[in-house]
Amino acid sequence: MTSMTFEFRDAPPAVAEFAALRTLVGWNNPTADLLAASIENSRYWVSVFSERQLVGTGRVIGDGAMYFYIQDLIVHPAYQGQGLGKQMMDRIEAYLASVCRSGATVGLLAARGKEGFYDSFGYARRDGESLGLGMCRFV
Repeated sequence: MTSMTFEFRDAPPAVAEFAALRTLVGWNNPTADLLAASIENSRYWVSVFSERQLVGTGRVIGDGAMYFYIQDLIVHPAYQGQGLGKQMMDRIEAYLASVCRSGATVGLLAARGKEGFYDSFGYARRDGESLGLGMCRFV
């Protein structure tokens, strides 16, 4: 078995690459214009490449002061199980540690079945008891 080499970049992916990766994991894409604006307005990106192919992304969005949200942590299905998600989260956590001040909140919406992954980074599940349930609305 040959070991793969991955290149991690603290930079956003190209719009088309990001859209293709989202499609591979079964996520719908908005228009390219909306994707481009979203990419541009993010606070931090980590992109992972294997031989020039985008195989992973993760980013932080938010107001840069009180609220930060982890979004689009995606690993190409053919590359899952190799620790890329953990390595991307380690980079995201390092970024957050450098910018978050006391009193800030970091949130995320975990995909179904992925909650345990985020537990290991210290994220609490909103079970409806003390914090209420998380909610969202898709436009």
